[in-house]
Amino acid sequence: MHADRVILALARRANPESRIVGVLSDGTSYFAPIGQVVVDGARVRCHLCGSTFRSVAAHLSRHGWTKAQYCEAFGLERGQSLEGDDTRKLRAAALSGRLLFEPAMREGSARGRDRARSGELTKDAAAAARGRPFPAQRRQRSRTALSPVARMQLGQANRERADRRIAELADKVAREHGYADIWQLVYDRVNAGQSLASISRSCGLDKDWLSRHLPRLDPVLAARAIRSDDVLDAQWLPAIRTLGFADVASYLRQRHLVEHMTVNSIAREVGLSFHTIRSGLSRHGVTFRPHIAKRDAAEGRVREVAAALGVSSISEFIVRSKAQGLTWQQMAALSGQPETWLRRHAASRS
Repeated sequence: MHADRVILALARRANPESRIVGVLSDGTSYFAPIGQVVVDGARVRCHLCGSTFRSVAAHLSRHGWTKAQYCEAFGLERGQSLEGDDTRKLRAAALSGRLLFEPAMREGSARGRDRARSGELTKDAAAAARGRPFPAQRRQRSRTALSPVARMQLGQANRERADRRIAELADKVAREHGYADIWQLVYDRVNAGQSLASISRSCGLDKDWLSRHLPRLDPVLAARAIRSDDVLDAQWLPAIRTLGFADVASYLRQRHLVEHMTVNSIAREVGLSFHTIRSGLSRHGVTFRPHIAKRDAAEGRVREVAAALGVSSISEFIVRSKAQGLTWQQMAALSGQPETWLRRHAASRS
């Protein structure tokens, strides 16, 4: 206690403007508000003595306190920095160098990242915080947080600002490529068979830029230039017309539903990608049937076996055979099919 009084007296001489803000339950005076870190330029005020330091954490040993004790006593978050901006920057630069050149630092950092990725770090933090009251600093932040209405207004303002930036960039790109607006640029290039990704890249943008922002720029443009069947089907027409089809919808229904061609087979026939075919099926209301060729072959086999047995279905054959007291082995010999095949059909019926 004598050492604390000496430190306090020296601090008052060094900083005569420091005033006692309050007293803790154990009688310790403090010179900064509970739950707050008072920053004065590049220096931080010590709650215990009122003086300012580049790093209060380094100064605490003079009071015989640890940082954990200090944060708990004055209602600060455990991870709260007690250093000024300049000191934090210097420490960050020093730490970056140590991470590069010290193997022990690299190994420790890697272990920490592994624990964070696996979720162990989160679990340990939750276990350590369980039952511990929120510090005053966090309660103050919660009280001063934005109200729901204010958050909505801020979000709306941010969206409007982002929309303006996107619109300005779109106008700039259109002018640089000789178009009056982005609508005409996109519509012309989609008609020429280009994808939105290739248009974005040719304009010097991220490949997903138009896909993300075109609906916000102009919903009508998005509906006409992106979702228009005529535009999207343009790349199909040269191939399907040589095959004798007038439109994409009739081609897809014939190939996929009638002839049971798979998406990959259709893609090879017309020279387009798997995803383009899937998109075309969805756009034209043609139900996608995975493994359609194998399913059709399996259904054909069922029909052939049933016809050879003189029944309408395999299920009917199984029911009749069981009524006659035949075993699975006898049914397999009679039908010429494996027992497992017959059992699967019996299970699917039930």
